[in-house]
Amino acid sequence: MRRTFTILMGAALLALTAGVALAADVTGKWTGEMNGPDGNSMTLTFNFKQDGAKLTGTVDGPGGQALEVKDGKVDGDKISFVVSLNGGGGGEMKILHEGTISGDEITLNVKMEGGPGDGPGGALKLKRAK
Repeated sequence: MRRTFTILMGAALLALTAGVALAADVTGKWTGEMNGPDGNSMTLTFNFKQDGAKLTGTVDGPGGQALEVKDGKVDGDKISFVVSLNGGGGGEMKILHEGTISGDEITLNVKMEGGPGDGPGGALKLKRAK
């Protein structure tokens, strides 16, 4: 009975350790290309800071201004965050990002809310800058 308990506790500890080791850490600089409203490609640079499950940081867009990452979360290999910007005459635009982390690559689904770009934004693939 005691031996069974010891084996079960060891297995539980091993599973817990493996789960922690699999948690992604996205802290650092990431870059990706996305088509703009005019159809031209633009480079985006994301500077993430992860503290446990909380994700903060900035996005450097094509205009050069740094936009704040808000409501950021990392859960295992899942990532989500929002970036807001003033869409000109159309008011504030929220850009929702949800995706999956795989090593040095993040695949995001992007959706726009509000402003002149309301609607689906498409896919965005980020690579960790070395």
